[in-house]
Amino acid sequence: MSITRYDAARRAAHAGRRTGISTSALRCRRKFLRFFPKGFRDEGYIGWEREYKWEAYEKWNELLNRTAYHLLLQQRQFSEIANQAVKIESRTNLLFSFEKMAIRDAVKSPAGARRFAEGLFDFLHGSGSPENKFKRWIETLAALPRKQTRVVTWPVITVFGFIAQPDRHIFLKPNVTRIAAAEYGFDFHYSSKPFFETYASLLEFAAVLNRDLRDLKPRDMIDIQSFIWIIGSDEFAE
Repeated sequence: MSITRYDAARRAAHAGRRTGISTSALRCRRKFLRFFPKGFRDEGYIGWEREYKWEAYEKWNELLNRTAYHLLLQQRQFSEIANQAVKIESRTNLLFSFEKMAIRDAVKSPAGARRFAEGLFDFLHGSGSPENKFKRWIETLAALPRKQTRVVTWPVITVFGFIAQPDRHIFLKPNVTRIAAAEYGFDFHYSSKPFFETYASLLEFAAVLNRDLRDLKPRDMIDIQSFIWIIGSDEFAE
């Protein structure tokens, strides 16, 4: 039996009463379900938003899982690591073209590839607190060779963690996320200059969404980030 937009709106209203979420949050939920009446299992949602992100994760898990990544580091295959990471990301539309170019140029040299490969492994699998690892990752990116375009943007900082570990990391598109947070009624502590506090605030927003949308059963940060995109992007203007 198909789910109509009327059914989706009625379900959203019922869920809002049951979970006690705010009016603004309920409005965002209704918008999401108007576009994708079956929620995160909607065929349109999977085809438009989830599938290509999940395919990037699967390719990463195939080529750069922790064991394979560590072996490549031991073999000093820094350029191979960097090239594989950039290639996997390039199959998505997560970064702007100038950001793709910046990171690709930054890892062309042996020194840049090594710094990137070692820094990213530390971010994904290293020891220390999430805050300290995040700070070290920003420092790694800031130290990469650059030509014309800066490497340290929020999308570049967050894209590889999101692809590699969508169970714990989320992707930050600043403008869309700020709009979505405002629409949802979440106080997102954003700074254009990269600080862990901004990322921690985004993770808090993701936790709120995961709680509020639990009846729709989001699987991971891919679903949460996609919800944010749908709420804040002009592509889904009503």
